[in-house]
Amino acid sequence: MDVKDGTTVKGVNFVNFRDAGDPVELGAEYSRQGADELVYLDITASHEGRKTFTELVRKVAANINIPFTVGGGINELSDVERLLNAGADKISVNSAAIRRPELIDEIARNFGSQVCVAAIDACLEEGEWICYLNGGRIPTDRKLFCWAAEAESRGAGEILFTSMNHDGVKEGYANEALSTLSGKLHIPIIASGGAGKKEDFRDVFIKGSADAALAASVFHFGEINISALKRYLRDEKVNVRLT
Repeated sequence: MDVKDGTTVKGVNFVNFRDAGDPVELGAEYSRQGADELVYLDITASHEGRKTFTELVRKVAANINIPFTVGGGINELSDVERLLNAGADKISVNSAAIRRPELIDEIARNFGSQVCVAAIDACLEEGEWICYLNGGRIPTDRKLFCWAAEAESRGAGEILFTSMNHDGVKEGYANEALSTLSGKLHIPIIASGGAGKKEDFRDVFIKGSADAALAASVFHFGEINISALKRYLRDEKVNVRLT
């Protein structure tokens, strides 16, 4: 769930956001439907120089019973400690880690690799996957595959890769890039950006070799039910946990 000003929002290609509802209520509903995990990203925290929403994290922790990850505006160990104490299970770092990669080492060393999710927003430009900062606003000289490998070597426990080209378009995930990531790394790869129909989830696991698939708008706007999706995936021979 992308959160802006306390409200869940969803855009297309990281722009043109629309309101999707209360993040706590949505999280509770997805928990009831059988989601395995939730991800809450304060999408303007880094851009606006703010700290991530501690009070919202407390409310989420009090209302759901599945693991959840929090990201946005996390720049130092005290931010990680604050959010874990508020109830988060994992911490996602993106812009701050690209600016200061040692942050990943510090989180892994102090809290364990299982806490540290390296989120990467990348855009395919002239055949190269370019990493972006500040919610897709600022291009960098980092390339997706090299940066993901470095993040793993520094102690990240998971990679959350969002394709900016596929975000909100609902035409399938970046399966070729995901398959390449899976072949290069030894930690779980979470796919993000592109879910539009149930078959897209099947393909991201089979063709993209992803370990997990993140989606937003198809759930926020009632296009796909999580329980029905997981039953479909089971029938398609994808290993899923049914409640």
